[in-house]
Amino acid sequence: MENKANFQTFNPDLAIQSVEEAMDMKMSGFASPLPSYINRVYELQATDKTRIIAKFYRPGRWTKEAILEEHKFIADCAAEDIPVVSPMKQKNGETLGNAEGIHFAVYPKRSGRRIELDTEDDWRRIGRVISRIHSAGALSKSEFRVKLHPALSTKSDIEYLCEGNFISCLYLDPFRNLCDEILSLISGLFDENDFIRLHGDCHRGNLLERPDEGIMVIDFDDMVSGPPIQDLWLLLTDYAHNSHDEIRFLLEGYEQFRDFDRKSLCLIEPLRAMRIIYFLAWCARQSGDLQFRHHFPDWGNDAFWRKETNELKSQLELIRTALPQPAKRKTGRR
Repeated sequence: MENKANFQTFNPDLAIQSVEEAMDMKMSGFASPLPSYINRVYELQATDKTRIIAKFYRPGRWTKEAILEEHKFIADCAAEDIPVVSPMKQKNGETLGNAEGIHFAVYPKRSGRRIELDTEDDWRRIGRVISRIHSAGALSKSEFRVKLHPALSTKSDIEYLCEGNFISCLYLDPFRNLCDEILSLISGLFDENDFIRLHGDCHRGNLLERPDEGIMVIDFDDMVSGPPIQDLWLLLTDYAHNSHDEIRFLLEGYEQFRDFDRKSLCLIEPLRAMRIIYFLAWCARQSGDLQFRHHFPDWGNDAFWRKETNELKSQLELIRTALPQPAKRKTGRR
């Protein structure tokens, strides 16, 4: 049976058995599935009442080397005293096990309260934490993770969508043309930026407040190599032109630990367009999964693609408006 078929039928009993063997830990029968569209994630309990989280990675999404780079980044953050949840070592001496061809990792259970950004100092605190993560991220390079560049990651997502029969015929050409315009407009903006290891999906849901510990950062699944602004803009609740105060407070905290290239702020709306395309490709890759179809029954129909095409068109216009305009050459009589 292929790994992907195994993943479709993966169940809590196999999760318990796999963890028992990998961790040399006697488990109780408790197994609670946790929300995840990509992976299979379970909260398990050992017979000594210890609670752990077992994450079984969807086959084909990450290679073993890419997952181990994620774990290495988490370890580098932990070494800098950044509150993260590190994967536990297994009997094989690694942080990654294998269950019928499916990679998995085991984590101690850590809980916390979702972060609230109500005050200026809340934004500064987040800026300081992300800055420290980026300092750890700059310690080494990523070889096997996605490089967040329009001409690389986004171009690949566009090709996957357009060549995979996911887009209805009515909207295929308009969608492709919009994407080509976006790539042409934004690709050059990324060429002058430093690329470091990033969290990649640093929204509020992945930042937890823990008593006496501060802000804990979770879920490094989408770790990428990219410009640092990627880990800041997802925290904003509005477009960049409506978020000047929040950006200022974030950077006031960020720059206490690390320099920030403010010219890269012009990447926020291009990155938003890239994320729209990325999420469409992400959904397309899961569209054959029964669980996905249950949660997104209308994904892929004409009305869906009309909405997405219009959203991309609006984002393209926003990017055009936001980008610096070249100075006009003065003319006059001689």
